[in-house]
Amino acid sequence: MHKFTLAFLFMMLFLAGLSNAATIHGTVYDLSLRKIDNAKVEINTSPKQIKVAENGTYSFNVPNGIYRIKAQLMQKNEVMASVEENITIAQDGSYVLDLILFPNIDEGVEDPGIEVNGSVIDEDNGNDKIFLLGFIVLFFSGIAAGIAYFLKTRKKDEANAESQENETGSEDIEQVIKVIKQEGGRTTQKEIRKQIPLSEAKISLMIAELEHNGIVEKIKKGRGNIIILKKK
Repeated sequence: MHKFTLAFLFMMLFLAGLSNAATIHGTVYDLSLRKIDNAKVEINTSPKQIKVAENGTYSFNVPNGIYRIKAQLMQKNEVMASVEENITIAQDGSYVLDLILFPNIDEGVEDPGIEVNGSVIDEDNGNDKIFLLGFIVLFFSGIAAGIAYFLKTRKKDEANAESQENETGSEDIEQVIKVIKQEGGRTTQKEIRKQIPLSEAKISLMIAELEHNGIVEKIKKGRGNIIILKKK
């Protein structure tokens, strides 16, 4: 009878503990808020409970109390990232506590990446990609700026050359008159072009100016022009 009473009391205490139980659950993330698989999560109940997060999630059943939950990501028996959080359970219910792991830089371990869903993600690799993308943008921006500068300079040079060709200096005009006189007061525009090292456009412009001033007369013949020096 005495044994039966003790067993009944233990059963009642066990049921009372279950009636006051609460559930703590959540998801384990890395700094980029990606779920971390196979992280070890433990809580300081008596006895201590330890779970391995599956698909990034964990869950504990606990009575009311104050607890510390610790999560670690292990690789080759080394702690690569970890976090500790406190939680107070004052009544029954479901409590959500998500955990974000921070790289364990205090150990002086080079960060080889965090395993997410079975694959290793190298955080430095992301930084390298950003650096490479920035270098490519700067490279092509430099090429574009160089092309723009070249086109601008070329356009300016062409404008200067055209401006120089459009200017009919008095010395050049005198040289045209001299050539016509040397040819007996009558010659072709092609012959003038041969003797004066100027562009065809400038020669035509000077002859047009001489014709406008009544100094020469231009007669069209075939594909060329005959230039006649007028007698004053």
